[in-house]
Amino acid sequence: MTNFTSTQTRTETDSLGSLEIPAAAYWGVHTARAHENFPIAKRPISVYPDFIRAFACVKQAAARANLEIGALDAERAAFIDQACEDVKTGMLLDQFVVGVVQGGAGTSSNMNVNEVITNRALELAGREKGDYSYIHPNDHTNHSQSTNDTYPTAIKVALAFSLRSLLEEIDKLSDSFRAKGGEFSHILKIGRTQMQDAVPMTLGQEFNAFANTLQEDIERLEDAVRLMREVNMGATAIGTGINAPVGYKESVIKHLREITGLDLVTAHDLVESTSDTGAFITFSGALKRSAMKLSKICNDLRLLSSGPQAGFGEINLPARQAGSSIMPGKVNPVIPESVTQVAYAIAGSDVTVTMAVEAGQLQLNAFEPIIAHSIFQSITWLERACATLRVNCIDGITANEDRLDDMVSRSVTVITALAPVIGYAAAAKLAKEALATNGNVGEMVVERGLLGAEELAKILQPSRLAGLAPVTGVIDVIDAKNVESVEGAPVQTAGDAE
Repeated sequence: MTNFTSTQTRTETDSLGSLEIPAAAYWGVHTARAHENFPIAKRPISVYPDFIRAFACVKQAAARANLEIGALDAERAAFIDQACEDVKTGMLLDQFVVGVVQGGAGTSSNMNVNEVITNRALELAGREKGDYSYIHPNDHTNHSQSTNDTYPTAIKVALAFSLRSLLEEIDKLSDSFRAKGGEFSHILKIGRTQMQDAVPMTLGQEFNAFANTLQEDIERLEDAVRLMREVNMGATAIGTGINAPVGYKESVIKHLREITGLDLVTAHDLVESTSDTGAFITFSGALKRSAMKLSKICNDLRLLSSGPQAGFGEINLPARQAGSSIMPGKVNPVIPESVTQVAYAIAGSDVTVTMAVEAGQLQLNAFEPIIAHSIFQSITWLERACATLRVNCIDGITANEDRLDDMVSRSVTVITALAPVIGYAAAAKLAKEALATNGNVGEMVVERGLLGAEELAKILQPSRLAGLAPVTGVIDVIDAKNVESVEGAPVQTAGDAE
């Protein structure tokens, strides 16, 4: 980053007076004042490169539109256009120094962009930085524009850019879970509801469910980002389009579509669009939904891997680091834990976005900077969380097959599959006795003559227990005499069973 205390300076002047600016800096007087006024987050807007790229796209579209309608001469337009292209490629990223938390509804960010693009354009023209008599940050780079239309438009374009890489990571994570689903498809286990044993399933089914719930959120996020296609370019200050020449509004959206490759449209009511930030609530809410579902999956992984001796111990998470400074050999599920903390942060950011959207007054929302920062942080952290979960956890998970086999063989949950045959009440009696005596349900059924071993095996085949094979035909209900032999259980027919 350019040194603010550089001994070589140039003098720049605004309506408040003059300041000495480091000679090498591409930013100018407005950026310098903002840097002094907002030493809050200690994080510059450049921490979100997609936002800088999107802003450059907006400025490039404006320059081309101004050229097309005759509001900017070809020479200056060409230099500004090339400067925007340079910024889009990542050049001068360290020059975007204003803080992510700032007053002024984003004016400081807009002027930081104007000043950097202007001074790069001056450099391309063979002139000195700060020679604003030739290309001026406001008169030329910001021509036909206001912070109030360029800033929210840049946010929306940046979110569309950022979402692409997030969706790619979610898709990769979903694929990793699905691969484990295939790997574990033959392993029978006991499913649980309300933390209690329920009915059998396969470990593969459990991991495939994780994959599908993530895939579903890809669709929800894509739905949310469609709201971002409506922008207010041409609205200028409050939506009336003051100082935007005739034809500019139509031209700038055409160029912005071409530059970004996004299906953008101009809002029907620019006054409403300039004051309404509701689309950001929807997008933030979709991120929170994805984060909460991902956290739920991580909680499940921690439960399933708990132990290794005194917990569930059904799966093994990769050992990533020592887990204790006092307990030798302890390894903790640090990757799922970190992802869950990201989810909590995203939930907090969603509250911030909600409050900031509500707090806007009259024709403008002054709190768009915190909206932008909150959503950009959420989307960035969620993408990184998905990546580390996939690489450092999911891909290395193994199953404790012996433990799972043992739990299934001793579980009374298989009684559910017998209930339609022997009746619910009789099945409940058997389950209670098996739990009390640690008996084997299948053996107890055969011993009492309720079912033959062959018939029992047919009912309790793993594929049927996990719902992977359909029930074919009707198994006859055993006779009343045998049902009554189960400690006086009442007779129940197949028609009575649920």
